[in-house]
Amino acid sequence: MPCNLQIGVRAAEPKPIRWEAGVAAAPTVRRRRLGIELRRLREHLGRTVEEVADRLGWSPSKLSRIENARIGVRVSDVRLLLELYRVGERHKGEVLALAQAATEQGWWAGYRDVLSGEFGTYVALEDEARTALTFTTYAVPGLLQSRDYAHRILSSGRVIAVSTPREVERRLDLRMRRQEVLRGNDSLTLSAVIDESVLLRVIGGRDIMRGQMLDLLELAELPNVHVHVLPLDVDREPIFADDFTLLDFAPAYDVTFPDVVYLENLSTTAVLQRDGVTHMYRLCWEALRSVSLSADESLRRISRAAEEWGPSGARSCTDV
Repeated sequence: MPCNLQIGVRAAEPKPIRWEAGVAAAPTVRRRRLGIELRRLREHLGRTVEEVADRLGWSPSKLSRIENARIGVRVSDVRLLLELYRVGERHKGEVLALAQAATEQGWWAGYRDVLSGEFGTYVALEDEARTALTFTTYAVPGLLQSRDYAHRILSSGRVIAVSTPREVERRLDLRMRRQEVLRGNDSLTLSAVIDESVLLRVIGGRDIMRGQMLDLLELAELPNVHVHVLPLDVDREPIFADDFTLLDFAPAYDVTFPDVVYLENLSTTAVLQRDGVTHMYRLCWEALRSVSLSADESLRRISRAAEEWGPSGARSCTDV
């Protein structure tokens, strides 16, 4: 199955999700679900935006922006809408709980000093996703990185982008905080395809590499973490060299939130939600997974890499 995806320059067709300015203003999945459900309830009654807005003394644009998650909405306003729509008590309680959750700032808002643009959007979406399918060719996925390994990667970025030591530490803290989605209630299910070269490429030195391999083995023991190594000695199709992560979300109120794919390279980041694009990336991930090692084989390969990075291992590499 050929898959020719050009990521170095953003394609003209896929449209990134549009968000309001600032990480804190980015509509969360909860807010978008709330808007979708409020629209569904209105349409079920056969009411137009103008009719509902007139009954409540609102402008039509206010209601439209609420339904499209362009603005936040007070719980009291949601209650007015639900009463107007004659929603039953049980469902009313569910929607009001969703409305309350949608007003709460996510933990990532505390990192707005180092979060901006579409990566901030992605972090907010990642925190509410059900599953993540990721493919990496150069480094261990961020959610699986050890602190020392991540610090080396973030520090190396200062060669081409001006970052203060404090900014590096803040980004490191953010990366470690993101990893909490893998533990606890409603934890993210992560399935990672990692190119075998990642296990061979020294980042930070032998001790850091060995520690990263051991951490990877430990994380792979979690029931919601699945790691597959893509061997260097197999003929792969598609030939694909760019990292990506595909998120999907649990349905709520009979509403399915669309998949999201996140792309990142040196000059471009993009969060794409168009069905045709996300489906293409899903097919690519499945094709890459099909020629990867099984979970058990992958753990044995990572374990061997950990031994090779140990004091007695023999490896000659250039530090990154």
